Amino acid sequence: MADFLDQLGDILFLDIETASQTENFEDVDPRLQQEWLKKEKLIRTEIPVSEPGSLYFDRAGIHAEFGQVICVGVGYFQSKKKDKKLLFRSKVFSHEEERELLLALKDLLGKKKWMLCAHNGKEFDFPYLCRRMLIHGITLPEPLQIGGKKPWEVRHFDTMEMWRFGDYKYYTRLELLAAVFGIPTSKESIDGSEVNATFYKEKDLEKIKNYCLRDVEVTARIFMAMHPQTEELQIEIVRPEDSKKDHID
Repeated sequence: MADFLDQLGDILFLDIETASQTENFEDVDPRLQQEWLKKEKLIRTEIPVSEPGSLYFDRAGIHAEFGQVICVGVGYFQSKKKDKKLLFRSKVFSHEEERELLLALKDLLGKKKWMLCAHNGKEFDFPYLCRRMLIHGITLPEPLQIGGKKPWEVRHFDTMEMWRFGDYKYYTRLELLAAVFGIPTSKESIDGSEVNATFYKEKDLEKIKNYCLRDVEVTARIFMAMHPQTEELQIEIVRPEDSKKDHID
């Protein structure tokens, strides 16, 4: 277990929350409007479309070309081996300018040889961050540089991929895994489908940040649940408001 705990401290658990680039489709750059209408034709399934662009508010945020990162939650474990305790320290990045948020995250990712872990991170969080950074002219930090690397050289964990056990058609929501392992839900106030409305209509970024941090904590707990040899360890959550010291710098 000692080797596992040593490695555990190098894993940065991560979750991003995204929103559409603008509240109204009419405010989107005309060139991007035309591209969205083409995209919209591909995602019209069970949702009735009253007029062109009507899916933009609810769907654009999940597409990096039409969305933006509004906050990034991160956390890591700090081991207290003598007490058989793990402290999970976390913080959330947010800024009214997406570029500044991404630069702050890049700075963190460049300070240590992190391994990254997210739920569905390989298909959403990691590529989304890469695309948005490049759109803003930001050089990718080393943990997000995967081009030309062999699969075993990419230091990314994905709890959804871990749960698949090679069954690549198997999609499992974070909330389902939390329920399976008896982990408290992160969906107390909002869920992912409500982020755009919370951001634009309610203008409540704090609610989104808290939700994002809880998703990070749930992901970390699920990761630990998949390593039963650590079940005797007590996990203590240390949130940013619990201390004035910035534990991730």
